[in-house]
Amino acid sequence: MGVEAGRIRVVVAKPGLDGHDRGAKVIARALRDAGMEVIYTGLHQTPEQIVDTAIQEDADAIGLSILSGAHNTLFPAVLSLLKTHDAGDILVFGGGIIPEADIPPLKEQGVAEIFTPGTTTQSIVEWVRENVRQSAVSGG
Repeated sequence: MGVEAGRIRVVVAKPGLDGHDRGAKVIARALRDAGMEVIYTGLHQTPEQIVDTAIQEDADAIGLSILSGAHNTLFPAVLSLLKTHDAGDILVFGGGIIPEADIPPLKEQGVAEIFTPGTTTQSIVEWVRENVRQSAVSGG
């Protein structure tokens, strides 16, 4: 994984039909400015495309931005595909318009963290630094 080599590698993705990517671009830039390698996949990505990119890019984490209301479908699809491809060590986090009541079940399924509107970019950067390194040290 990239952490062992030094820099954290994060795939930032916009799954599904949602066409609003300003937040994803802001997060991608904040992570990049913090010294991480960021691969932004662009709009309208399928879970398969996102997982394929993460594996090809040897990513340490995937950040999903979901504003469409499909978070209860898209997060589990990405997590399932990671397991299918023996890449369950890639940390999945995300953000967007996700109701508070939906966050605990998503975390139970394996989403490491959910960031809601108003979260600062600095707190996301710090969370990624701390948790991606913890995940790499503990082996996933």
